[in-house]
Amino acid sequence: MRETVRMNDLGAALRAWRDRLPPSAVGLAHSSPRRAPGLRREELAVLAGISIEYVVRIEQGRAATPSAQVCLALARALQLSDEEQAHLMRLAGHVADPARVPRLIPGSVHRIMDQLVGHPLSVYDATWQLLHWNPLFAATFGDPSALSADARNMLLCQFEGGPSRVRVTRAERSAYEESLVADLRATTSRYPDDPELTALVARLTRSARFRELWALGTVAAHQSGHKVVEHPEVGAVALDSDTLTTQDSNLRVVVYTPRPGTDARSKLDLLAAIGTQRLAPLAADGDSGGPAHV
Repeated sequence: MRETVRMNDLGAALRAWRDRLPPSAVGLAHSSPRRAPGLRREELAVLAGISIEYVVRIEQGRAATPSAQVCLALARALQLSDEEQAHLMRLAGHVADPARVPRLIPGSVHRIMDQLVGHPLSVYDATWQLLHWNPLFAATFGDPSALSADARNMLLCQFEGGPSRVRVTRAERSAYEESLVADLRATTSRYPDDPELTALVARLTRSARFRELWALGTVAAHQSGHKVVEHPEVGAVALDSDTLTTQDSNLRVVVYTPRPGTDARSKLDLLAAIGTQRLAPLAADGDSGGPAHV
């Protein structure tokens, strides 16, 4: 009974949010008379990338619990605030567990990313698991979609030897590893009961270098760095990276900007024009000295 009430509440909320959003807000023209000023169901379906039949079932309270991915797509399409997105997730049964590392990207972060399309950008959770990247990140560093989930974790890549286009010196690699491990130490105190985090640390301790750094007990946030990406088509791209951490969810938004005094801006513009269609996927580089993406 409670599940039925919750799904009915979800349907009512979606209808209200759809009715209040004018088509002009999402770039749709008023091509025909409308009974209501908001979006039609078929328009919401297209914007969210789901079927209109599924939208109808959700609004009528007849659908099974929508996945978190569907909820996030609906939230973005409806331009919900962070509070509204959280309400949507709760109605759909996706209640955040404070003991677990958050992995849902708020709408406000998506809106920030939409304004930074001219820069490579990636989003990680507090365990440095890659959650999202923009097309220019894929064009610059290689397309992560071809990689396994383990290969998209920066800590596993660094200490188990993963693919990379980044060129670093021994000193840079050492400082980078120290920073990542200190950041992970802080994460373990925030989420001491997360089983996936515990398993990650246990797996990393197979690495002698990780054990050495972990034993230091250093706690610090990983924030910024300098990268030289050896790109197979445009050559060396010198970038600065800055890590922005969200307050509530501890997501890490990493933004790469062209290093002043270099030709990196023109190379990024070229990569943006080329796109990712014909670029090679991320591949191992024996001379890179390690991943060092962030």
